[in-house]
Amino acid sequence: GEIVEPFAVEPNVLIVSLFTLFVGIFGSVLFRGFLKVVPILVAVVAGYLLALFMGMVDTTTIASAPWFAIPSFQLPVYNPTAIIIIAPACIVVLAEHISHLIVTGKITETDLMTNPGLHRSLLGDGISNVLSGFTGSPPNTTYGENIGVMAITKVYSVWVIGGAAIISIIIAFIGKVSAIIQTIPNPVMGGIGFLLYGMIATSGIRLLVEAKVNYTKPRNLILTSIVFITGLSKAHISIGEVKLTGMVFAALVGMALSAMLFILDKFHLTNDEK
Repeated sequence: GEIVEPFAVEPNVLIVSLFTLFVGIFGSVLFRGFLKVVPILVAVVAGYLLALFMGMVDTTTIASAPWFAIPSFQLPVYNPTAIIIIAPACIVVLAEHISHLIVTGKITETDLMTNPGLHRSLLGDGISNVLSGFTGSPPNTTYGENIGVMAITKVYSVWVIGGAAIISIIIAFIGKVSAIIQTIPNPVMGGIGFLLYGMIATSGIRLLVEAKVNYTKPRNLILTSIVFITGLSKAHISIGEVKLTGMVFAALVGMALSAMLFILDKFHLTNDEK
């Protein structure tokens, strides 16, 4: 019969991905001055230019895009079915928000749980979701990619991040720039994603080390292992039209398993001491 390759990558895809990754890696440790602050941007631009040279970018989209374009705004629509489907995901977003706040605090060496405080941080997250919903935008949440960027660039200024947000809003009205962003090839994003998501995972490991988690206890080994593998695997559950996978599904599994262990503790059935 026909022999099927178990794993094959097109040479162009591999070249662009690795080139983007290496520019990000070496830029983070070799760049100085202003370039030291923007190694991720430099890596993405360099990867994009290489992909453009190799014919992997659809330039017709850029050429046809207008210079000035008003983003598409939509009013919210009340849909009980969608609300019921999405509501359980809010629990996952809460867990993700808390963990991101802790990791960000470790990176910036500040106690963000106290100042501004978890209650204010969650309130801001909730208000931003309400406002985005009234303009037809997707829901907002904290993003691990941004945490990875902060860890690499060492830029933690709220003013800088706010300025970046304003620039992003302005870019949304420039059709040509929006088209360029939309045409960034997946190999470019995949290459830089290796570095960003790796930084997120490393920050999480750092958090566990600094918290002095006792891995001689079976419960800690089990919780970490199950959550880690669930997040990396393609395991998923589907609730209606919503598919929970990756980090979202891992958070649900972690919370469920922790709740089960907590109940067993209450009945003094576990074999390790707290």
